[in-house]
Amino acid sequence: MAKKILTQVHELMRTKHFSLKTEKSYIPWMKRFYYFHNQTDIQEMNGKHIQNFLTHFAVYEKVSV
Repeated sequence: MAKKILTQVHELMRTKHFSLKTEKSYIPWMKRFYYFHNQTDIQEMNGKHIQNFLTHFAVYEKVSV
């Protein structure tokens, strides 16, 4: 995943006072999302990408949405 985006997310989470535990949980999921969509440019993604990702994990991986 583009380091620039991860850096921005990290900085935003810090300014919003997210816990370190939350950050450590969110970042890997963001990477999974990115690679699930074959490294599509983040700027080109939309709600359909999110829906497909969540559906895949809920249906095939038995992960709670």
